[in-house]
Amino acid sequence: MNDTKQEIPVEDLNVRKIRVPWINAETYFLFLILCFMPAFMPGQLKGGDLVMKTDKDGVMMLTEPVTKGCVSLEETLKTRESIRQFTDTPLTREEISQLLWAGQGITRRWGGRTAPSAGALYPLELYIALPEGIFHYNPKDHSLILQVDRNVLAALSRAALGQGCVRDAPAVILIAAVYERLETKYGSRGERYAKIEVGHAAQNILLQAVSLGLGAVPVGAYYDEEVKKVLKLPPRHEPLYLIPVGHPRR
Repeated sequence: MNDTKQEIPVEDLNVRKIRVPWINAETYFLFLILCFMPAFMPGQLKGGDLVMKTDKDGVMMLTEPVTKGCVSLEETLKTRESIRQFTDTPLTREEISQLLWAGQGITRRWGGRTAPSAGALYPLELYIALPEGIFHYNPKDHSLILQVDRNVLAALSRAALGQGCVRDAPAVILIAAVYERLETKYGSRGERYAKIEVGHAAQNILLQAVSLGLGAVPVGAYYDEEVKKVLKLPPRHEPLYLIPVGHPRR
């Protein structure tokens, strides 16, 4: 008896040939998740750029804001909470772009913005303190202008009564107001209108942070004059709100 196995040609078998993929099913499924999941996850922007570089004039153009997200307004309202502890993960240029646009971005050809303003006079100015320095937001061309080229977050925290959320956040947005822009038309009520308006802009930023998967908290406890010095604010730019923003520490 011959125990040697005889090879049967495949073509003699009544079966269909199957091409075996070079990766197994589990690996292929994981590959698909890594490729396509970011497009469907709330709070994510593709192509995050961590490099904050300005041109020779200290200007950095921001990325085009996204106007269709994956999180509904109702979800952001339900989810929003004050977050005071953050990870060390820096914000991307896309996230910074989106947050500042939410606060004071231009949405109309004539100059209308994301937040309403009495008489469309827009007294608010946005600044953002990052590890790279302090930047002033220019809504007209959606750009940042470098004001101070060093990290002032620790000094800003001391000006805010030593609050850890200001010190530890990767970014702190300041909303300032120039009252004169309203007072020329509304007199003494101009200051009141500016303080109403800052609430609109702040809520926009807070809800936008939620939609990006970030956390934020509005801060009103600080020494005004110290904040002005730390951020090198121009004359008549009065600080009204600090908003630390970052990735929540769970």
